[in-house]
This record gives sequence, C-alpha cells and structure tokens, in this order.
Amino acid sequence: MAQLPFEFQIALRYTRARKRNSKRNRFVSFMSVASMAGIALGVAALIVVLSVMNGFQKEVRDRMLSVVSHIEVIEPPELNAPLQPGGETKPFDWDAVLRIAKEDKRVVAGAPYVLSQAMLTSGDSVRGAIIRGIVPSAEAGVADIGSKMRAGKLDSLQPGEFNVALGIDLARAMRVRPGDKIVLISPQGNITPAGMVPRLKQFTVTGIFESGHFEYDSALALIAMSDATRLFRAGGSLNGLRLKTVDPLDAHLVAHDLMTRLPANLVARDWGQINRNWFAAVQVEKRMMFIILTLIIAVAAFNLVSSLVMTVTEKQSDIAILRTLGASPRSIMGIFMLQGALVGVLGSVLGVVGGTLLAMNVDTLYRVVGLELIPKGIYFIDYLPTDTRPADVAWIGLTALVLSILATIYPSWSASRINPAEALRYE
Repeated sequence: MAQLPFEFQIALRYTRARKRNSKRNRFVSFMSVASMAGIALGVAALIVVLSVMNGFQKEVRDRMLSVVSHIEVIEPPELNAPLQPGGETKPFDWDAVLRIAKEDKRVVAGAPYVLSQAMLTSGDSVRGAIIRGIVPSAEAGVADIGSKMRAGKLDSLQPGEFNVALGIDLARAMRVRPGDKIVLISPQGNITPAGMVPRLKQFTVTGIFESGHFEYDSALALIAMSDATRLFRAGGSLNGLRLKTVDPLDAHLVAHDLMTRLPANLVARDWGQINRNWFAAVQVEKRMMFIILTLIIAVAAFNLVSSLVMTVTEKQSDIAILRTLGASPRSIMGIFMLQGALVGVLGSVLGVVGGTLLAMNVDTLYRVVGLELIPKGIYFIDYLPTDTRPADVAWIGLTALVLSILATIYPSWSASRINPAEALRYE
C-alpha cells in the first residue's frame, strides 16, 4: 500500500489534535469541530428548505395540471373574429389539428374547448367567471378534473341540457349546491332596436369540483362545448385544442416542434408559458432562498478561518522545524489547506447525508412529535411535501466544499510565510 504524502499525514494529525494535555490545542480542536458542525448544519438546512420548496412547487404543479392542459393550440381572437356583429365565428377544425398533433408520439390525447368570460348570478350573488366549454368524454383524456369532482359527475354536462360544474370556492361564493339554478350573462349581447342586450341563459348546477388550486376553484365554470358555442357565438370567445403529453416536463419541446407543423394562424403554448408568471416568481424565490441560506455555510467557513489561524499560531514551532528539515513553503501551505479541506469535506458529507435523510422524513418527524405545520383548514394540503433533487444536493455540497477551500487560503499562506529563525528564537 502506497504511503500517504507527509503533507496529508501532518494535516490529518493536526485535525485529530492528539495533544490532549494542551488546553489551547483542545480549544483549537473544538473550533475545528464547531466549524465542521456549522458547515454540516448549513448544508442540511439548505437541502431541507430547497426540498420543501421543490415539494410545494411539484404539488401545486400537479394540482394545476389536473385543470390545465399540457399544451394548448389556439387561434388568436383577432384571427377568429366574426365577419360582422352578431355573425358566427369561423369554425375551429380541431379534428384536423389533433391529427397533426398525434403525428408526434409524445402526444397521447386531445380535447377541444371554448373559452370565454361571463357573469354568474344566483339570487343576490354575482360573480365573474371563466367559462370553459368542454366535451366530457374527451376532457377525461387530457385532465384529471373528473377525479376532482366533490359532487356530481363531469358526464352530466350533456349538450342541450345547459348544466354547469363550478369550482368549489366559486360555488361557496354563489351559495349554490347541485340542483340549484344560476343565470349566466354573456358580455356578447344581441343587437335590438333598443340597443345591445346581454344574452342570458339559465343553467343547472350539476357538479362541483376541487382542483386544489385557488385560481381555478374560485373562477372556473365548466359547461358543454355545444352550449358554449351557442352562447358565445358572437366573438369574444377563444376556440382551441387541449393536448396531453407523455411527460409534462417535455411539453415545451413538444409545443416547439408542433409549431413548425401547424398552420400559420395557430399558436401552441405549453403549461409553463400559460402560467409563466407564477413559475418565474417561484424560481426567483428559490434562487434568493439559496443565496440567503448559503450565508449560513459562509459563516461556518469564517469559523474555519479562525480555527486555522489559531492552529497556525499554535504550530509555529512545528512549522519552523519542518522548514529546517527541508519542507518548502508550498508544502507548509498544502498542510493547512488539506487540514481545512478535511474539515470542509467531512462537514459537507455529514450535511448532505443528514440533510437528505431529514428532508425525506421531515413530515414524519413533525407528525411523531405532534406538531401541525400546515393547518388543514387554511391550506389545501395537511402534510409537508418534499422533493429532494440530486442536482440541488450536488450543487449545495459543491458550494460548501468550495467555500471551505477558499477559507483555507489566507491562513495557509500565512503559515507558509513564517520565518523559521523568528519562530524558534524563544523556544
């Protein structure tokens, strides 16, 4: 077995601090352990926080995708405007578009829709809502909204029956239940001798869904597509096709490829583009949290500087003896850089292992001690979701290691500049 370089052996000896009879040496050893513990705690805290943030992002994304399609193919309203007021909009040939989309093996299903805004009234309650006309049999292939029904079934939205399914928060705001009647007021009215008259239609509430995403639970209403087409016949509506892909994370690539094969008047948008403001805000928050918590590791690195400076001061006579025996300043510098690197590596490894284990079991631990982190009555989940990503763990460990090595440069350089004669003068 090859013998380790003497720099590494001495660095290991200084790290272990064998001189138990020296109070100062024990204090130096304590400072090294404290630095190692600080790095480990910083790394573990950063892994746990980012894992929880990733978990919440994944939870919200999954709930959002139960309502939002992976890809939407739309015709911009200005290209789909009626020829004259009160005229019919140009039909959206969704069958032809779906055939084009399914040429890509990554597209598994498609469903047409009509989208517009309207007012809902029930008694004294008035609410604005986003009205989406769907085909229930096709909708089941692109979204999981059918499994999110709290009351009724999505299949109740049959053509000509004028039934509606409301988000749970919208239904509460309207104070309606399945079987109640509501009136839908379309902003696209009829032209009469008395002027523009809004179009009114009474609907029966036959379903209530809960997606877990407040934006949709508080403002989305689903009706049959044929009913929506008849109600919004005079422009102002958006016709489109919703697509589901094999992997939602690849939706942006599928949408980009689809744009090259679609007619010029159609646009394909993935779910990230549709909700880009929300995801951009989450990414900024995650990035800032990474920077802030990295300061914990930086503080531990400063403690490492202090411990190395004290070690250099304590070992001046040893350094002088090594220099007289032929050790170069570069070797002296290497000894203390290795000592600091050992502390950094051990702290990083302990932090990565401990942080990963804690992140994977943090919700279980809080349940064991009986703490309620997320009240079920306030948030849509009653557990703490985590998603520990190897890439994040690798970046955190690498950052801790780099900061630890940078912290060793100045004390090691100072050790290499010690004059042997001056150090041994009073020995």
